[in-house]
Amino acid sequence: MYYVNYLKFMERARTERLRELGFAQSSLAGENLLFVVHSSEARYHAPARLDDELSISAEVIELNRASLRFKQQVRRADDETLLCEGQFLVACVRADSLKPRAIPEALRSAFADTSGAGTHLEQEIKRGS
Repeated sequence: MYYVNYLKFMERARTERLRELGFAQSSLAGENLLFVVHSSEARYHAPARLDDELSISAEVIELNRASLRFKQQVRRADDETLLCEGQFLVACVRADSLKPRAIPEALRSAFADTSGAGTHLEQEIKRGS
């Protein structure tokens, strides 16, 4: 698999994390809020193969006033082989100006949930979907 595709799958997992917590990207944009990647770091360990089912995790490891950091992993679902891992600093910005803004309290609370529901997601993706 082309290395950039891992980043696409990780982006999708972060979007699904928001949706799982009850916050659709389109609704947030309507509230003048966007999340943008400020910085990314990735390490590639092994290739995914055609028809591999992948498991992508998205764990919030740092929650700040206007940003959050995700630790993510892509694994082959059948044998749990680590294929790629990375960290992403995601900034909360105003949609109209792209200037930083505070993460709304409801969203902060969802991400800070100590039971783990807001901090960790594991999603399986079938290649080609």
